[in-house]
Amino acid sequence: MIDLPAEPMLATPVETFALPLDWFAEPKWDGFRAFAARDAAGTTVLRSRTGSDLSPAFPEITEALQRLSCSVVFDGELVVWEESRLAFERLTQRLHRRGAAAQRAAAARPAHYVVFDLLHVDDQSLRQRPYVERRRELETLFRREGLGAPWTLCPSTGDAEVARGWLAWSVAGVEGCVFKNGGESYLPGARSWRKFRVRDTLEMIVGAVTGTPSRPASLLLGRLGSAGQLRYAGRTSALPGAQAQIMGGLLRTAEADHPWGGRSFSAGWGSQETLEVSLVVPGIVVEISADISRDARGRLRHPARFVRVRADMAVEDVPPFEAGRPAS
Repeated sequence: MIDLPAEPMLATPVETFALPLDWFAEPKWDGFRAFAARDAAGTTVLRSRTGSDLSPAFPEITEALQRLSCSVVFDGELVVWEESRLAFERLTQRLHRRGAAAQRAAAARPAHYVVFDLLHVDDQSLRQRPYVERRRELETLFRREGLGAPWTLCPSTGDAEVARGWLAWSVAGVEGCVFKNGGESYLPGARSWRKFRVRDTLEMIVGAVTGTPSRPASLLLGRLGSAGQLRYAGRTSALPGAQAQIMGGLLRTAEADHPWGGRSFSAGWGSQETLEVSLVVPGIVVEISADISRDARGRLRHPARFVRVRADMAVEDVPPFEAGRPAS
């Protein structure tokens, strides 16, 4: 019987990059968190952090688990690479595929499983062991089993300069770093780890708002495409009162010929909920801070933070919307 934690150990977001003494850093991957496990009888499990069974959608990972010679419980991240970049959208496209369709997807765009923790091996639980010991056992297992694709051993370092170098991997879809206390045991559900996300500072054009133009709750943002059309690029998180008041004094309700007239907007990436929005004249430029996560169309996957109004910039000064992601 496979003894999986009820939930994974989690991380608290931090605003500054800091690696304390006796802590370790790992890259933060843009994928799906999942437990991967095999018991001594060869039974396998691939389970998401919310409890969903991912095994039918990713047969290449299940088959790799079956080839192991020991019982294991891994904690890690499912990822898909496309053109040297992590392709989160390709991962989501595979979630509901089964049988022959899942096998075809695995052949066309195989998933990899990035292992960053070992919670059980050879019928022995490691959860109460400190991170440094679990890491040592994980590295030993990779060597002993000669593990290659679809397995990937997540890098780990206690050197802050090495970890800072990983932030440059953001161009490939690595989101930042996770910091882990080397002496801490594995605590399901606890937010004892820390995560630092790489963020971009971007200029965007305000095309619509939730709330009202005079009292906006959040801003819907865009950039001009190659043909000069305003393309939707994402939205901000909720505006604090002072920022909402500033924007309310600048925004004007749009006329009938707004480029976003008649379209609807999702409440979040992958959500079926539709936002209620008010269109505004797309003449105000704002600066935002956003993490690097983008969808296949280059739009922000997560709400951005409003930083300030760019009264010194005209709409034409904003960098264009490029294929893959908005330009910086």
